[in-house]
Amino acid sequence: MPTAMPRAMPTAPGPVMPELVFDCVGAEPERFAAAPTLTFKVRISETTGDPVHSIVLRTQIRIEPQKRRYSPKEADGLVELFGGPERWGDTLKPMQWATISTVVPAFSGSTEVDVQVPCTYDLEVAAGKYFDALVDGEVPLVLLFSGTAFSKGEHGFSVHQVPWHSEASWRLPATTWRELMDLYFPNEGWLRLHHDVLDELRRFKAAGAYPTFEAALSALLAKAGAR
Repeated sequence: MPTAMPRAMPTAPGPVMPELVFDCVGAEPERFAAAPTLTFKVRISETTGDPVHSIVLRTQIRIEPQKRRYSPKEADGLVELFGGPERWGDTLKPMQWATISTVVPAFSGSTEVDVQVPCTYDLEVAAGKYFDALVDGEVPLVLLFSGTAFSKGEHGFSVHQVPWHSEASWRLPATTWRELMDLYFPNEGWLRLHHDVLDELRRFKAAGAYPTFEAALSALLAKAGAR
């Protein structure tokens, strides 16, 4: 008598790969940070209807200077970065600004997360030079997303990579940058000096009993007839 073959047990469907859509919906200065910080609001939507357990998100932010116009005054401020306007066809290229890691907690449907970008007013840094040269208008940015998404199914967690084509565009008002720097450095700027020059300035400051480096520099400028 033939032996009955065991029935195959039905297998549970595997977890569906999440479909993630990213949008930048705002950016504003962080008013109570230890250092100047811009907070970008990023909305993440999952379009299949399945919940997302968490995402370890990596955000690269690039400045796209070729996507806006510049006034003559702004063009003068950008000469050190890009040369004169006659060269901009070759020199006005995207610039990497920041790379930020963020942990996104569990959500269903959509959620908003803060991507916090530390900023510098150091005018020797390319991003600082670029922002400082702008009078008004907007800064074209692109946010590029990557990382790992975790979803929970009947048989445990599944891991998926955030697709490399995930991105969002945002036009940051130049006034937002000014507001941030005025918040942390009101009516001030930064100057980077070589150690040898800084040591000489420190000695000059001490010898003249000047209370601050600004006072010492003012004295040097007055002595040179520049003020």
